[in-house]
Amino acid sequence: MNIRCVVPVLVLFLSVSAASAQQRLKRLLQTENDSAYIEDHTEDLTVRIYGSRKYTYYDMVDKRMKEEVLYRPNTSNNLGFGFNYKFIGINIGFKLPFINNDDDKYGKTKYLDLQSHLYLRKLVIDFYGQYYKGYYLANRRFNPRALDLRPDMYNTDLGLNVQYIFNDKKFSYRAAYLQNEYQKKSAGSFIVGGEFFAWKMKGDSALIPSNLEVEGFFDNEPFHKTSSVSIAANVGYAYTLVIKKYFFITASLTGSAGVNQTTLNYLDGRKKNRELGWQLNNTVRLSAGYNSSRYFVGVHYVDLVTRSESPVNRAYQTFGTGNLRFSVAKRFALKKPLF
Repeated sequence: MNIRCVVPVLVLFLSVSAASAQQRLKRLLQTENDSAYIEDHTEDLTVRIYGSRKYTYYDMVDKRMKEEVLYRPNTSNNLGFGFNYKFIGINIGFKLPFINNDDDKYGKTKYLDLQSHLYLRKLVIDFYGQYYKGYYLANRRFNPRALDLRPDMYNTDLGLNVQYIFNDKKFSYRAAYLQNEYQKKSAGSFIVGGEFFAWKMKGDSALIPSNLEVEGFFDNEPFHKTSSVSIAANVGYAYTLVIKKYFFITASLTGSAGVNQTTLNYLDGRKKNRELGWQLNNTVRLSAGYNSSRYFVGVHYVDLVTRSESPVNRAYQTFGTGNLRFSVAKRFALKKPLF
């Protein structure tokens, strides 16, 4: 067969296949809200002020000894403002100088947190990109007189979680988290998806505290760096309870199961790997407050916990992150579209 004849046919086939896949994806994501349940305000300008606190944490858990070591960064409270219009949403926050933890007591933490949560009508997309440097040991019983500070410890992480909402016509995440919709009646939905997460924690010395008086914890492994890469599938349920038309409580929980590869690194150059271990994650979303056609006042919370089986027998590491926010918003009906 002449190659000059095959190439145009192949290009035509690929073009038709791509167009067909695009149409199927469009039909999959296309939705029309049930107006009896959801009032759409994406064409309005939603303006908000908010207070928030982003955070992360790292735990080592030894199930044999029923013991754990908890590390926390000293994160800040922020005040900001933002808006939503159509598909655009922007928030700008500033650190509040007078209501944060004492740096002398908890140490200083430098961080860059690009955590973002995108709520479409049929999809929820969570993105995590973080760097935190400066932790303290949160187990006060190990050293009740003072907190052990670890300014040398830092983490980097990158994660993506995508979930599909089945009952998008009657249930709205956007009402609680973006404030550009108004959930008028109670409704819920099953959600399914998949997630990827990679994180690293490193210090200048062993991550297990030197003054930890628990012999055999994590097999006394003196690793100064640990990292994990995981992939998992998730399933869950979300529900919004509407009380007396304007007050609401939104809650969702998803559980994930998958596999991970975890590595422990030592100062002398040795490594210990767990080629394939079980990965168990969960994501909690909670929101409550007042919502109407024009105003929103409420609190909303997202927390992700990743639990990675480690190279140490019957021990695992937990890496978690999240965001707590309080918002006051007003929607402005526009006489003419902005664009």
